[in-house]
Amino acid sequence: MAVIGPRQIGKTTLALEIARNRPTIYLDLEAMADREKLSDPTLFLDRHVDKLAVLDEIHRMPALFEALRGSIDAGCHSGRRTGRFLILGSASIDLLRQSGETLAGRIEYVDLIPPLYATEIDGDVALQRLWVRGGFPDSYLAANDADSLRIHQSFIRTYLERDVPMFGLRIPAETLERFWTMLAHNQGTLLNALRLANSLAVSVPTVTNYIGLLVDLFLVRRLSPFHANAKKRLVKAPKT
Repeated sequence: MAVIGPRQIGKTTLALEIARNRPTIYLDLEAMADREKLSDPTLFLDRHVDKLAVLDEIHRMPALFEALRGSIDAGCHSGRRTGRFLILGSASIDLLRQSGETLAGRIEYVDLIPPLYATEIDGDVALQRLWVRGGFPDSYLAANDADSLRIHQSFIRTYLERDVPMFGLRIPAETLERFWTMLAHNQGTLLNALRLANSLAVSVPTVTNYIGLLVDLFLVRRLSPFHANAKKRLVKAPKT
């Protein structure tokens, strides 16, 4: 199973809760020591076939998907079809794997998005806090609004300066931050890619690529238009 969602949404906390009552090996692939353990992933995983393997931040080792396919197939032949791997990732699976291996038919995906729903919050004061602070746990539970804002700012800076380049995408952080801010100010409205492109002095396909990136990182949600006649040539604009 793969649990995917943006950073700081609670994926690791959920995984450790699942693993609490069963033999588990947890690997944080952002840590060099844990990545070195997987220098020969097939050998390492075969030594722990009787444990749940939690692989956190799988995008740091996209080549693992090929090793996982072989290990999953071998487990199926020996009667271990399910419950062996729990993969955690902070981006869409296509962006995570960065390879031709899809694990199709071998894995189930659970999207841990969005964080807190309004229906999970009780009381008008709590709803107002959710509207102002957002649903990420650390931000929502901050001591005050100023601390929540600082968490937001650090979160954005980390994504722009660290996470986006990690996926091999060379986009100026300042440009992407301006674009992200423009989308936030126009959230819920019909997407006008041409106007955004003119404001950023880039092309419309570039704006489309930026939106696709933010969608894949679970930072923007693209809402496709609902219309009954799919055969019409008219292309309706989505909302973000």
